[in-house]
Amino acid sequence: MPHAHVNGQRIAYDDTGSGNDAIVFSHGFFMDRTMFAPQVEALSDRWRCISWDERGHGETEATADSFTYWDSASDLLALLDHLGVERAVLVGMSQGGYLSLRAALLAPKRIMALVLIDTQQAPDAPETAAGYDQLVLEGWLAPGGPAPEIRRQLADIIVGAGAPGGSRWIEAATSIPEATVRQIYETLATRDDLTDRMGELTMPALVVHGSEDLAIGIEKGRALADLLPNSGLVEVEGGGHATNLTHPAEVNAAITEFLDGVGSR
Repeated sequence: MPHAHVNGQRIAYDDTGSGNDAIVFSHGFFMDRTMFAPQVEALSDRWRCISWDERGHGETEATADSFTYWDSASDLLALLDHLGVERAVLVGMSQGGYLSLRAALLAPKRIMALVLIDTQQAPDAPETAAGYDQLVLEGWLAPGGPAPEIRRQLADIIVGAGAPGGSRWIEAATSIPEATVRQIYETLATRDDLTDRMGELTMPALVVHGSEDLAIGIEKGRALADLLPNSGLVEVEGGGHATNLTHPAEVNAAITEFLDGVGSR
């Protein structure tokens, strides 16, 4: 498995596919780069597909210091440098969308387009944040590990209610050390509000959002699309939070149609 040593981190990544243009896939909280397997399979015949594990996820261990999604955005841009990629399309799901938006703000000329899946530009409302504090810091990190009901609840939130394969991601997340869980959750919970800066992102953008997203409601996806100057919105009926996993055919079709108008082809 290749790794890039950038920003004091050892970033695990996959680099597959073919074509003159690159797509970088950034995953959600408690997940890893393999969550984009359906999209890589669908797109790698025409695009160079780069997927990576963010700090504290998958095969990328986080260093002990705290970090923000601005740091993660810098990791993404440094990975592009490492791979010799000048410009790329960024595809980000939830947390991956948070860092993709920040990467686009840091280096807009390097971003060909944005695909933002089940994400938002703003922090969670205080009451929502308090619920997540209880769920993660108390329920997930309870002595002896998370109870079955906590695991089911998180699977429904992170992937989709009753989604096949949801438990796979939760079981994998139980191997993340407690200190790392606290670290990556702090990054999630303390992210800043980008609402006032969305007008700066004039590159083509596609917002894809599941109608049954329990983590980030569909209205937030609509609001994000309204804020971006050059965006379109695809609402996936019945889609959960990880719509690219719960409804891969619909998401792949939407991304493919969008990308037909982007890049050198």
